[in-house]
Amino acid sequence: MSNFWGNRSERGKCVVGLVTLAVLGWLLALAGCASQGNAAMASGASMDIPQKDNPWFRNAQKMIEAKLAREPITNRAQNVILFVSDGNGIGTNYATRLYMGQQAGGYGDDYVMAHEQFPHLALSKTYNTNAQTPDSAGTSTAMNTGVKTKAGVIGLSEKARRGECADVKAATVKSFAEMMHAEGKAIGFVSTAHITHATPAAGYAHSGDSSWEDDSKIPVGCGQKDIAQQLFDKLITGEVDLAMGGGRRHFIPKNFTDDEGQKGERTDGRNLIEEAQRKGVQYAWNDTTFGQLRLDGRAPILGLLERSHMKYENDRSGEPSLAEMTEAAIRHLSQQKNGYYLMVEAGRVDHANHDGNAHRTVTDNVAFATAVAKAAEMTSEAQTLIIVTSDHEHAIAFNGYCGRGSKITGLCYKIDKAGVGHLSEPNLGDDGKPYTVIGFLNGTGSVLKKNDDGTFSGMRPDLTNAEAMDPDYVQQALIPLSYGTHSGEDVAIYARGPWAHLFDGTVEQNYVFHVMHHAVHAE
Repeated sequence: MSNFWGNRSERGKCVVGLVTLAVLGWLLALAGCASQGNAAMASGASMDIPQKDNPWFRNAQKMIEAKLAREPITNRAQNVILFVSDGNGIGTNYATRLYMGQQAGGYGDDYVMAHEQFPHLALSKTYNTNAQTPDSAGTSTAMNTGVKTKAGVIGLSEKARRGECADVKAATVKSFAEMMHAEGKAIGFVSTAHITHATPAAGYAHSGDSSWEDDSKIPVGCGQKDIAQQLFDKLITGEVDLAMGGGRRHFIPKNFTDDEGQKGERTDGRNLIEEAQRKGVQYAWNDTTFGQLRLDGRAPILGLLERSHMKYENDRSGEPSLAEMTEAAIRHLSQQKNGYYLMVEAGRVDHANHDGNAHRTVTDNVAFATAVAKAAEMTSEAQTLIIVTSDHEHAIAFNGYCGRGSKITGLCYKIDKAGVGHLSEPNLGDDGKPYTVIGFLNGTGSVLKKNDDGTFSGMRPDLTNAEAMDPDYVQQALIPLSYGTHSGEDVAIYARGPWAHLFDGTVEQNYVFHVMHHAVHAE
């Protein structure tokens, strides 16, 4: 023993041996525990649970298995696509799910849209720094720059006062697109609203007011460039590689007639479309010229498909769909070897909600879901972070106890106590009249009408299911307003791809930027 303790070499061998035996023992014990755990799981699965063969039970078990097998993707993202369905809060998303499922022949509520299959989810707080109920300028700026700001300002911090030109320079913040261009990535923007509207503009512009889309809106003496000119400048310098949407009127002068025989709104005499074409920018104004674009990643693309906003999907003709524009954008931008950032907005979901027209709300949101599906099909989950979210919700509401299968744009029918599908008898209010599944708290469909003396009175009209399901029907509302408002509740964020697992829990809306920024810089 004395020789052993005095011999450092022998002492070391013994210690190593003891440690090795301890580790082996620990591993064997751990394996035993795992084996017992697996056995317990197997035993649990085989337990005599009465509902074990119920399809709802089995489907939930399959979902557990899929989630247990999921591994987060932690490599650097080559590309980022941010999808924003303007006005598509949780309620509007639910209405769209029902519509898509019912159009597919089901009850609707169990349908799963493309983005709802994404593995990661969070809730986003949408308020602006000065508004409990937000607007799209402040919310899109938050997602594109990483800081919350005031309502109505574009690409500026909360230091800016809306409408104050003097505040623009000092309050300017850099956008994700500007950062990604500096790092060699291609940049694209697609919208069914004006391409100069608040949501897409926050990705590339800096403006004291989101309404300053052309020079005719800029206050006298204000040194700021209008939003259309800012986009034009970035197309010419190569800071933006693709921009497609509506809003042609903001790029041409008042005395100029465009290809559709309509006048512009610019007062500076500039025709930014012709100037861009002379500089080598490709231009499209309808579905024919859209189909002629060279999607080779070389010459920039400007698509201005309508004088104002693009048509609702329900009324679309002569112009590409949101999915077609998304596909073209991905094809064009993916030619850049360093990757790309693409922002896609379904802008008219918001407009239909403002108008209280549920049919156009859901049909435009179906077009949005189709575009998301196209992007998911065209991209690799290992390389491309796709984020699907909204800027805000609307004052949409769901009425009564509706039986399954009640058409989402129609009347709310009674629940069948003995079966699954709804009964043929509609639910009635205390006034003895039926009501629709969807309503709005405020808007043009208010049941209160203004009298000649300025007071308000009214009652709900009677309504058939056929009348309610007419595409032009405006849902009943309570508070009379000429234009329905946004609402301030949280919206969902769905994500897949590198670092998508960072979307979890309830987050501030500006957090979206920080996940995108981390994903493209992760080591």
